[in-house]
Amino acid sequence: MLVYWLLFAFFAVGAMIAEPMLAPAPAGPHSPARQADRTPFRAFFAIGAIATVLLIGLRFKVGADWYNYQLIFNEIKTESLLSAVQVGDPAYQFLNWAASHLFRARIWFVNFVSAAIFSWGLYRLSRVQPSPWLAFAVAVPYMVIVVAMGYTRQSIALGVLMAGLAKQSRGASTLNFAIYVAVAAAFHKTAVVMFPLVALSGRGNRLVNILLAVSASILMYDFFLGDSMQVLVHNYIDTEYSSQGALTRCTMNFVAAILLWIFRHRLGFDQHEFKIWRNFALASLLFMILLGVLSSTTVVDRLSLYLMPLQIVILSRVALLGGSRIAGTAAILAYSFLIEFVWLNFADHARYWVPYQLFAF
Repeated sequence: MLVYWLLFAFFAVGAMIAEPMLAPAPAGPHSPARQADRTPFRAFFAIGAIATVLLIGLRFKVGADWYNYQLIFNEIKTESLLSAVQVGDPAYQFLNWAASHLFRARIWFVNFVSAAIFSWGLYRLSRVQPSPWLAFAVAVPYMVIVVAMGYTRQSIALGVLMAGLAKQSRGASTLNFAIYVAVAAAFHKTAVVMFPLVALSGRGNRLVNILLAVSASILMYDFFLGDSMQVLVHNYIDTEYSSQGALTRCTMNFVAAILLWIFRHRLGFDQHEFKIWRNFALASLLFMILLGVLSSTTVVDRLSLYLMPLQIVILSRVALLGGSRIAGTAAILAYSFLIEFVWLNFADHARYWVPYQLFAF
């Protein structure tokens, strides 16, 4: 358990020490407040990100689905490349096939590459926030420890999506985000549902944005989800399977959504960025409602993981709004500390994470 606290402590101390960057300027490739070299203690911040990759990627028998992923890896050992990518999520299947057939490696290779992609996305999204250290610290208790170590495929998709959201902060087009979504969906098909949240906030003509969002969403749905939708419906809805902790995870997103609405005029977003996070907030509200309506909470729980970037962006900004940056940062860190403490000590599935073990090479 100590290693989890050390990672959180590293970024928490950095958040307390490092002065935040300037308030966000209007999005654009030359926005001075968002230049990479303005990240305080940039070298140490990169070291922390690398440590995150190692912690996630070199874990051994950590995570509730460890043996399920091990089974996928073992089954692909005897498959041809064509057979492997035709079952499940093609990019993740290819990663397993390449690890086994090309690199003659074990599952640690798959986990390491997955961790690198996830951490790359988190690193990029954190760096475009006014307080990068705090943004990363907010992600550690749940997104890093629970999601990245427990939902390998979906964590890759989440990492790619976070990288795409970071590009949006720098003024990238909706088409650019569509590419990120397509890559993310190749690792976990459900990532396609996130495209409309950004597409509907696009710059330019509103009607054009709606038509683009609808048409692109249909194409992505047909390509990634069309053939497997029946299976997903059966697994997530018809079986009435419920996820423990779904309410807690959705509530964490909803708290960030409420803070967005309360402080929406003070968070430093340009119009496009605000629309993106407004859509994330509305989706979090919808998911809270669906939890009380659907007989199966698993589908809501899995999709709500894609809304977690809302927590990183909003909480790290709210901390800077009061009269004292130190006090605001300490308050957000205390909230994050509480999340990690409660999960590690009281969550039903925490036993799959504790004790932490390194892969035995």
